[in-house]
Amino acid sequence: MAKRNNPYVGDARTRQAKSEGYPARSVYKLEEIDQRCRLLHQGQRVLDLGAAPGSWALYAAGRVGPQGLVVAIDLKPMVQVFPPHVIAVQADAFDLDNADWAAHAPFDLVVSDMAPNTSGSKVRDQALSHDLFMHALDVAKRLARPRSNFVGKLFMSNDFAAAKSSVAQAYGQVRVLRPEGTRHNSSEVFLVGLGKAADE
Repeated sequence: MAKRNNPYVGDARTRQAKSEGYPARSVYKLEEIDQRCRLLHQGQRVLDLGAAPGSWALYAAGRVGPQGLVVAIDLKPMVQVFPPHVIAVQADAFDLDNADWAAHAPFDLVVSDMAPNTSGSKVRDQALSHDLFMHALDVAKRLARPRSNFVGKLFMSNDFAAAKSSVAQAYGQVRVLRPEGTRHNSSEVFLVGLGKAADE
């Protein structure tokens, strides 16, 4: 019964992710974005917003290596076992004064795979997704160093142009990506900001 109720139980990417030690197939989205934009390098500091269940943080940890640092934030507890250079914090990702993670700034890369709990209302879900994206962008603008990069997920909507414009105001280059690992029925896209402008 469980397999009939969950259409993704037999998903090939899900099985591959599990076999490679990742808790979710979303790891392949970040992997593709990283490969196409060359985001992650040894020794970097990475902030992962909305990190549960932990696939992005685990992938980033492998890319930055033991000399780097990944700070993974989520309201939900993360049961994933991480290497020592990952700090997992159960907290509000928008609490910029939380010393558990803000003290590790400035970051070289801020990533957000956050999405709202879908309500069945497409318009409402799109609006909530836009709000989450803009909050994540604000965190990146405040806690990341100049020339750093940003990745944020967004549901495609009438707010897309405004979101892209906001990224363009803060970063030297903006790219719009829809990784191959994105489900066919999903409206999500990723906005990538490259080369954060120097703080005024």
